[in-house]
This record gives sequence, structure tokens and C-alpha cells, in this order.
Amino acid sequence: MASFTFRRDPVEVPFVKTPNRNISTAIPAPGTEAILETLDKYESRSMHGQLPLVWHDASGHSIQDHAGNKWIDFTSMIFVANVGHGNERVMSRVRDAMELPILGCYAYPNKLRAEYLEKLVNFAGPNFEKAFLLSAGTEATEAAFKLMKMHGQKIGKKKNIILAISGNWHGRTLGAQMMSDNKSQKSWVGHNLEDITHIDFPYPWVVNDKDPKTYLIESLEKLKSSGISIEDDIAGVMLETFQGWAAVFYPIEYVQALRELCDANNILLCFDEMQSGFGRTGKRFGYEHYGVRADLICCGKGMGGGFPISGVIGKAEVMDLPEIGNMSSTHSGNPVMCAAGLAVIEEIEMRDLVRESARKGEILHHELNRIKSEFKNLISGVYGKGMIASIVFKDPVSGAPISEFVSSLAEKCLQKGLLVVHTGRESIKIGPPLIITDDALLEGIGVIRESILELLN
Repeated sequence: MASFTFRRDPVEVPFVKTPNRNISTAIPAPGTEAILETLDKYESRSMHGQLPLVWHDASGHSIQDHAGNKWIDFTSMIFVANVGHGNERVMSRVRDAMELPILGCYAYPNKLRAEYLEKLVNFAGPNFEKAFLLSAGTEATEAAFKLMKMHGQKIGKKKNIILAISGNWHGRTLGAQMMSDNKSQKSWVGHNLEDITHIDFPYPWVVNDKDPKTYLIESLEKLKSSGISIEDDIAGVMLETFQGWAAVFYPIEYVQALRELCDANNILLCFDEMQSGFGRTGKRFGYEHYGVRADLICCGKGMGGGFPISGVIGKAEVMDLPEIGNMSSTHSGNPVMCAAGLAVIEEIEMRDLVRESARKGEILHHELNRIKSEFKNLISGVYGKGMIASIVFKDPVSGAPISEFVSSLAEKCLQKGLLVVHTGRESIKIGPPLIITDDALLEGIGVIRESILELLN
């Protein structure tokens, strides 16, 4: 993240009282700093740097602190609470599971795991047959990395390389960080893994008027010039469904050309659906926007409605590549987490949240583009689909990216009763729970506009 430091001492701000927001103290609320100081003392600093809001409770699309201040949540706990905070169906399912009681059973069978896996695979769609459950998103991307390499070994790829996209984000463990290609984040590794290679992300401002397929071909030609054979060496391609920091999707033609390339060369195409899965983009999974088939998808975040569960879903012939006992995890298929996962899918289906995400997404993007038109010298773009969006800012004079203004904007929104995703870059991201009401969605967007105006003035 950028070096911007959010104020911890209470600042007197105008009070706010609406059905969706309540600001009745200085912000951060008195008492916040003491809690943060305790965390400074006892917790690794890698967990710090977010906006200084100490969560006391969260319900639906709202978050409250210990002083009773209430925020509209445009983060969904960073795209986890798709079905809303404290979802009653999720809570009820988990309570029932805990009353059995069976909090875990390692790899031994349990009924809830069987029920959930059947539900999950059916929810994923007809191209998928089996899943492997884990606890964290980065475990899922590591598992997919392993599966793609095992596939490459089976069919005789010479170098068995995984192709990834620069700037995509896949987690913080070794393989996940190497696939992510963030130079500063992976500096701890000390060397590059030769069996992972990257091509550039096709940002719209880079591709410009060039044909996306041509842009891909040119990127692949650079690989060939470095001695990598697409046919003989590439075992799998890993894509984050959109570029995380700005919610920028790939050009459709680009991904379709990648699919053709994979089909022609016996390469697996895997999508990292951590942020985009479970209705977030107005589809069940974000890759569906590209009109292609996925060989593997990696899931997490919104999968458990706040409970830690993740997974990889794919065809049986790929998912069964590891021998019995070769790929397992202590908490894989944890019955309590499976209960939460079942409830999430039930809630999505019962409330038609995929369709609702698409409908509300139209409202969200329409209003954000109105803001872009109003501040066209300050905003370079609005990106995303469904209920995921970003606003990317630029210097009005030079056109260069600006991050400090955006951090100040996130802080100003906080003071007004809205929590947005602070990326530490020139963007803010927006991803409310899919159950948010239309009036709360519009109110939150209005707060963003008000905050921009106040900072400019």
C-alpha cells in the first residue's frame, strides 16, 4: 500500500442520521486509538494499514463501531459477505452443524461435506464434476497450480510451465505470489521460479485501438523469443478473472483467443474467482462474461459468507490426478464450514442474487459513470461488472495516477458513514453485499460524490 497514514485521533465531523448511516461522534470514535495501539503492540504489522474503523457488529449491508456509529459497507468485508453480514440462513446452518456436535473430522467422511460438494459442483455448472475443499483462497490457487503441473507431467510437457498475467493477484504463499508477479510483494522469495512465466495484462489504455487477439499474439511471440514453446512447454494458464486493483476485465476476444490457444495445445485454463465468484459480477462466476469454458476455477471469499472455506472445481480427470492422500488439508471439508457454504448457495438461489447483482450493477455503474462525467478531468475510468466496480483517478493537470487524493477520499467517506475499499493506489473499489437495498446503494454513491466535491473545495 501507499505510505498514506490515516488519522487515528478523533476528528470532529458533521453528524449524519439517515436510515442507512449514523455518525454521532468524532471519527474515529473515541476509544479506537487504544484498540489500535494494542494491535500495534501484539500483532504483526502486515495486518495493519486499513481505515481506522474498529468493527463492533455487522448486519446486512451495515457495519457499526463500539460507539453506535453506522456505515454503509461498500466492501463486503473485501468481497466476502456477498449474501450480507450475519446472514441468518448462514448463521442458522452453522448453529445446527455445531449442535451435532462435530467441529472437524480431517479427511474422514461426513454427511455435510457430501451434501455441500454435490450442491457446489451443480452450482458451478455442467462443465464441472468434482471439487477439492480448503480453508483459504491462496490454498486454492496453490492447489490449482499443482493440478496444472501434474496435468503437464502426465501429457509430457517438457518444461511444464504455468503462464500467468502480470499484475494479477493469487495470494501470499510461495506459488501464489510467484504467479502474481508483484515484484515488491515477492521479493522475499529471493529468486524467480523457472516454471512460471508472465505476459502483460491487456489494460484498455495500453491495448488502445489494437485488436485484443493481436495484442495476445504479440505477447506470446515475446515468450517464444525467450525460448518457451507454447505447444511443448506450457501446461496451464492462470487468470484472475479481472485485474484486482481496478476491477478491469480482459477484452472478451483476448480470453476467447486464449481458450483457443489452450484447446490447440492441450493447456488447462484456470480462473481465479476469489473476488468474482458467487454472484458478485452478475454471473455465478465472473469467467462466464467471456463466453468460454474453464478447466478449473479457484473459489473463496464469498463462498462461505464470512466463514473460511475455499476450493478448486474442475473436471474429474484433472481433479483426480493426485493419488489418494496426495492432496489433502487438515480442515478440508470441515463440516461447519460446509454448512456455511450450503447456506450461501441456498441464499443466492432463493433470493435470485445473481440476477439481483446484475440489476443493481446497472444502477451502480450508471451512477458511477455520471460521477465520471462530472469530474472528467479527475477520473480516468470506471471499471467492473455487476456489483464490483472501481473508480480510477488521475492528476487533473498531468494526467498521472494519484494515490494520496484517493486515500484522502476513502478517509472522507469514512467520516460520512461509508466504507470503501482502500487499494493504496489510484483507485477505490466498490463491492457492496449483493443484498444491499437500492436506496442504500444510491445513498452510498452520493456520499462518494459529496466527498470528492469537499476535497476539491
